[in-house]
This record gives sequence, C-alpha cells and structure tokens, in this order.
Amino acid sequence: MKKKTLKTTSGKRPAQKTSATRKTKAVSKVKVALKATVLKGKPKAELRHVPWSSIQIEALNPLLGRQFIVGQNVMVARVLLKKGCVVPEHSHHNEQITYILEGALKFGIGGREIVVNAGEVLTIPPNMPHSAEAIVDTVDLDIFNPPRADWINKTDAYLR
Repeated sequence: MKKKTLKTTSGKRPAQKTSATRKTKAVSKVKVALKATVLKGKPKAELRHVPWSSIQIEALNPLLGRQFIVGQNVMVARVLLKKGCVVPEHSHHNEQITYILEGALKFGIGGREIVVNAGEVLTIPPNMPHSAEAIVDTVDLDIFNPPRADWINKTDAYLR
C-alpha cells in the first residue's frame, strides 16, 4: 500500500508535529479548561445504587434546591424549583440534557423562549448561554458531561 503525502497549496509538505508539540498544546488546552468547570481528577468508576431519598437536598436559595450524583464521566442532578424561580443566564463547557419530571420550565436560549413540560427533554450544547424560569413548581433531572466541577466545589455563585 502506497503511503499518501500531504501537500499544501504551495506544493510543500507541511511541517511534522512532534509528540512534544502535541503534548504541549494538549496541556495548554487542559489548563484553560481547568479554569472553567472541569474536575482535576476523575472519580473512580464503581457500581453504586443510590436512592434520591438518601441524598440531602442542598438549598441554594429559597426557591431552588438540588441533589446530585457524580460518576466517572457524567453527573445527574435532581433540581427542585418553586414557581417563579429564575436561573440566570449562564453557560458552561458541559453538555447538558434536561428532562422535566414534573412541572414546566421556560428556557431563554439564543433569543428564543422554549417551554419544556413534564415528560419532555431539552439538550443544551456546550458553551450555549441559557436561562430558565419555573412556570410552576418543577422537578427536573439534569445530566452533565463532564460533571460540573463548580457544583461539586460549590463555586456556582450565580445560583446562590
């Protein structure tokens, strides 16, 4: 099998990247990401059976409470919002999937309002600014990949 050679428009072959160059770029990307909401180390993967009733509800403000469980690569949170609770606009590098168990949330995303009712799902790509308001008392399940380090470390001042 003949090996293909890449050529630029000038006809010259592009410079080869060394593994040291690739590692340096990867490390610099990681350092930038660590300043956001990435955990420094992954928790050990293990089998667990956890009833929500065994996890204390963290009261973030009078209208907002949450519980969460962190796996190796994913976090699931049960979020309890009273009618009128507003989650201010924010964004994060984590992909988010929101499933409304009870009630309804009105999301503001990209100049649009999207109402998500019980039994419906909203997927929010990484780095997309969004806000939410509880139209009625609501219970939602949020899934994040990777886990939200700001929630784990309690540095999520925008919710408190």
